[in-house]
Amino acid sequence: MIHVQKLVMSQHARYLIVDGHSIIFAWPELRRLHTQRSSLAREALVKRLRDYQDWTGVRVVVVFDGKGRKIETTSDPTDVQVFYSRTGQTADAIVERLASKYAKRFELVVATSDSMEGETVEACGAEWISPEALRGLLEPLDRKTLKR
Repeated sequence: MIHVQKLVMSQHARYLIVDGHSIIFAWPELRRLHTQRSSLAREALVKRLRDYQDWTGVRVVVVFDGKGRKIETTSDPTDVQVFYSRTGQTADAIVERLASKYAKRFELVVATSDSMEGETVEACGAEWISPEALRGLLEPLDRKTLKR
């Protein structure tokens, strides 16, 4: 059973849940980083998501497939929340569980390239966006941060 009570959710908040590896493999620049070292791709994605959260106030949760024996979370409640699945479990399962548990109480958007996962989260009441739609959300912020 997945325990998601560590996810800190504020009332009336908007959330973006990102299937991390799904996005990494969909974006060529992150896929290239992943071939060099997977942690580089994860860090680059989380940095962009942190910028998005800081500029918009939308809370961001990113879920990666992990290799541990239990679900691990990393982050301060005010930072992007990062989850790693345990061995034998996929990030998809965690994303779907979060959508099932929270979509009725919060405005939830899930970014993934997996159409079956997308259909499942939509059935739970969350919105599903593609990796390219996520890029579209982040690009205006990329331009703003370049001007700083």
